Amino acid sequence: MNSPFFSIIIPVYNRLSHEMMLSTKRTEQEKLKIFVSAYACEPHLGSEIGVGWHWVLEMSKYFELWVLTRESNRHTIEPWIDKHPVYKNIHWLYYDWPKWARFWKKGLRGVRTYYNIWQVCTNHIVKKTMQENDIRIFHHLTYGNALWKVSSYGQKQFFIWGPIGGLETIPEEFCKHYGKKSYIIERIRRQIASLSKWNMGFKKRCKNANLILCKTDFTRQYIPSAYANKTIIFTDVAAEATLYPCHKQTGKKDVTEYVTIGRLDAWRGFDLIIEATHAAVKQNDQIHVTIVGEGYDKERLERMVKDRGLGKYISLTGKISMEKYKTLMADADVVINAALKEGAVTVSFDAMALGKPLICIDTTGYTRYFTHDYAIIIPRKGRDFVIDHITKGMLRLTDVETRKMMGKKAQDASATCCWEHHGAEIKDVITRAYRS
Repeated sequence: MNSPFFSIIIPVYNRLSHEMMLSTKRTEQEKLKIFVSAYACEPHLGSEIGVGWHWVLEMSKYFELWVLTRESNRHTIEPWIDKHPVYKNIHWLYYDWPKWARFWKKGLRGVRTYYNIWQVCTNHIVKKTMQENDIRIFHHLTYGNALWKVSSYGQKQFFIWGPIGGLETIPEEFCKHYGKKSYIIERIRRQIASLSKWNMGFKKRCKNANLILCKTDFTRQYIPSAYANKTIIFTDVAAEATLYPCHKQTGKKDVTEYVTIGRLDAWRGFDLIIEATHAAVKQNDQIHVTIVGEGYDKERLERMVKDRGLGKYISLTGKISMEKYKTLMADADVVINAALKEGAVTVSFDAMALGKPLICIDTTGYTRYFTHDYAIIIPRKGRDFVIDHITKGMLRLTDVETRKMMGKKAQDASATCCWEHHGAEIKDVITRAYRS
């Protein structure tokens, strides 16, 4: 061992081993780079836009992110980031057509057309950014409609798709009670969903995806069996524990206040709540329901309230500000989400964070985070069945002690359903899929 050969080789070997060990540690410590396509992503808002925002913030704790979103979101994103420098490590990219070229897009009008155009037009940004920064992972985050376009370049990388939905449909038994427009829309949706197995774009995305996050089991059932092993049921929303830091449980009141919130689309089940309220007030008239939102189904709902003489028991507020929303949620005794497919889940998780009992319909998605200890979860069976169980739930929750007991359990549960906890779940799912 004292030969000149070993006196030269051993130090060299030790040095190489040390360098390899340091290199391994550096690799383990380096954050994975991910390109995120987040068409809807903006602070201080709910629904899809808020979902995109929270996902990006949580993912940035574990990954190095390049986030592509709309130019129209810049004016709220950059001031927020300036006030929260801990998130300055996120690389933001923005794109939009000039205002004069998208004059025809107003709010949700034309959103699908513009979204698909936006995906095509931003493909070169995805390609250039991923190549220049050696990014191997592409995550298509929002909008997660399974039938809408995704960057063609992004699909050729390690492709994370979702959470996706859009293939959930409403049974005929429910939609035959809708207005003509809503009824036709639902029939078309059922037809489109049934034809998805022949949709080449959808099949291509299923094939290209390395990980498919499905919002509901309804959507997962449409994924071709050859790609089913790539799918995971994964909700896109969590409880925002810091939303109401000073909230206290309300005491006994003469009237039980119920609140239900969302865009007034027929599938969101506001008509079911009206029917249930009509039945409930016959047994207990100390009930009041507030319906919040705007939408094309508003006239039908107002007519239902009037025809059933429920003006004293049901109020429709229209669209409200975020501050008004927080106040309304804090003052409510019970939250109802009667959406017949994945919808208004932000409201449901806010109810959990606030310690409010929830009445909801099982959509095979977000409802798996809720239990009967603090929520009344109704199977999506027949229309009469659902109305009857909403009625029974409303009457049961007129009891103050029942509300307090369920509310306490809801607030306890929110600790494991908050965004911080959900962010760790997101990290684990993505990291495990990529490293496998």
